[in-house]
Order: sequence, then C-alpha cells, then structure tokens
Amino acid sequence: MTTPTQTDLTQRAEQLLREDANKIEQLIAVQLENLTAPKCPLYEEVLDTQMFGLSREIDFAVRAGLINRAQGREIISELEQKLAHLYSLVLPSPKQG
Repeated sequence: MTTPTQTDLTQRAEQLLREDANKIEQLIAVQLENLTAPKCPLYEEVLDTQMFGLSREIDFAVRAGLINRAQGREIISELEQKLAHLYSLVLPSPKQG
C-alpha cells in the first residue's frame, strides 16, 4: 500500500471542501425556493451557521498544511458569489419595486 503524497492530500482536501461548499449552496437554494418572506431570519441563521462551519473546516485544512490560505479564500469567495446570485434571483431589485 502506498502512502498519499502531499499533492494527493492537498487535492483531496480541496475537493472535500468544495463538496461541502456545494452542499451549502444546494441547501440555501432549497431554502430560498421555499421562503415565504424574502428576509427570513431562519435563512440568515442557517447561512451564517453553514458559512461559519465551512470557514472552520478551511481554517483547519490550512493549519494542517493541506491547502494554502489562498485556496481557502477562493472556496469561500466562490460560494459567496454563488449565494449572492441565488439571493438576487429571489429578491426583486430596488429598481423593480
């Protein structure tokens, strides 16, 4: 049995973190589809909790040397952009109101 190389571990860690980010995106998409009020506190609570959890996972991976800080920031940034897009689809823009 061979031991994984640092590159293998880095790639696997990044893959797992991106999978977790995708799960958060899917969870939030489902919540947004089922909201009765666009500014639902439950949505914001779930989002905050999930984002905090992911940031802690990323922090651990960085501290363990599995990914670098830039990779972690990229994962969070991409997720934030996707969530902002989803949110913009649910909330009408101020210009439309």
